[in-house]
Amino acid sequence: MTRIWRNALCSMSLLVQSSIVLADGIVVDKIYHPYVDALETEIEYRAVIQDRQPDLVTPGQIHQFAVGRAFGDRFFGELYAIGARNRSGTFSLEAWEAELKWQLTEQGEYAIDWGLLFEYEDEVEEDIREVTVGILAEREFGPWSGAANLMLISEWGRDINDEFETALNLQARYRMSRTFEPGLEFYAGQDSRGIGPVVQGTINLGLRKSLHWESGLIFGLGSDSPDTSFRFLFEYEF
Repeated sequence: MTRIWRNALCSMSLLVQSSIVLADGIVVDKIYHPYVDALETEIEYRAVIQDRQPDLVTPGQIHQFAVGRAFGDRFFGELYAIGARNRSGTFSLEAWEAELKWQLTEQGEYAIDWGLLFEYEDEVEEDIREVTVGILAEREFGPWSGAANLMLISEWGRDINDEFETALNLQARYRMSRTFEPGLEFYAGQDSRGIGPVVQGTINLGLRKSLHWESGLIFGLGSDSPDTSFRFLFEYEF
C-alpha cells in the first residue's frame, strides 16, 4: 500500500474514532465505489440480516430494492424502497430514498479516485427525514483494491431528536478474477462496529448486460455490536 493511500485511510479512521458516538442503527450495508459507467441502467436488491443489538430495538432484517440510471459519465441516480422485518416477523415498508453518486475524478487520474454520494431518505409512517453526504475514495495497488466511505448524516423531524452522525466503511479486496473477488470489510457507527470477510463477482450475460453479486458475514466488535450481520446484494446491470 502506498504512503498516500495509507495516510488517507489513517486520517479517515482518526476522524471517525473522534466522533464514533454519533452514528446509530444498522451500519452494515454496502461499500460504494466512486465510479460511474456511462449509459448504464441498474436494478438492485440488497439485504442485511443481523442478530439483536444489546439494549436497542433494531429490526432483524433490512431489505432494499432500487432502480438506477447513469446520466452521462459522471452522475448515477437511484430510487430506493426500503423495507424492514422486525423481531416478531412482521414486514413493512419503512422509507423511500433518493440517491445520487458523482464521480469526481477519472479512474487512475490521481493516486486515489474520488467521488461524492448524496442521499435523501423519508420515513413512511413517522416524521423522520435524513440527508447523507458520503465521501468515496478508492485506490488500486497491483491485484488489490481498497475503498473507503466516510458518511456524514443529518436526521431531523417531529419523531426524532435532531442529530448529526458519522459512519465509516472500509473494504480491501483481492481481484482474483472478474467472477470471484474475496475481501475484508470494516464498518463503524455509534452503536455498532464490525469486521468480516466478503466475496463478490460479476457474471457477463451478454452485450452490456451483467449480474453483480456480493455476500459478506460481519462479526461484531465489542459488547454493543450485534454478534453477526449477514449482507448480500444482487445488481442486474444493462
